[in-house]
Amino acid sequence: MARYLTAIFTFSFISILYSVGVVDSLASAPTVPTNAAEGRITEEPAFVLPAVFKHGDCTWIPPVALAAGWKERQLPRLMHIIARESGCCPNRIGGSAVDANCNITKMVTMSHPSDSGLTQLNGVHWKKDHPEYAGLICKRMNICEQGPLLDPYTNLKAAKLLHSVAGWSPWAVSN
Repeated sequence: MARYLTAIFTFSFISILYSVGVVDSLASAPTVPTNAAEGRITEEPAFVLPAVFKHGDCTWIPPVALAAGWKERQLPRLMHIIARESGCCPNRIGGSAVDANCNITKMVTMSHPSDSGLTQLNGVHWKKDHPEYAGLICKRMNICEQGPLLDPYTNLKAAKLLHSVAGWSPWAVSN
């Protein structure tokens, strides 16, 4: 029920942003330069991140996703994936449990410690020596370690790159 209400709220939020023109202005945001030596975004477009992230609160994500290059029509599915993968906690890593403020409280399992951030990008996508996807994020964005992918904007930019190559398949749920 909570996920259903979150989805309805998110769709309403996106509709409001669209109706007042925010979506159009964010969707045309300039590309953001990265610092190749450090593998991080050096400039961020205008959007506001919460002072404290709340587990399950995804309302702040649409403007950041649009600035990162996602299209408005992709947001409902992206928001569903983010809610499922990380609970909208940008600092989440695979196997972690978080409190109400998205603080990691413990590692429940170490089976997926390379899963990173909002979209839980897996090490197969960012490790430079991994054969699958040939280190796509490492090669194209110079992000070859987990740390930068815990930044919400950087994670959404990297996820957009992965989506441009593999579609939604990296986030498919196994039967």
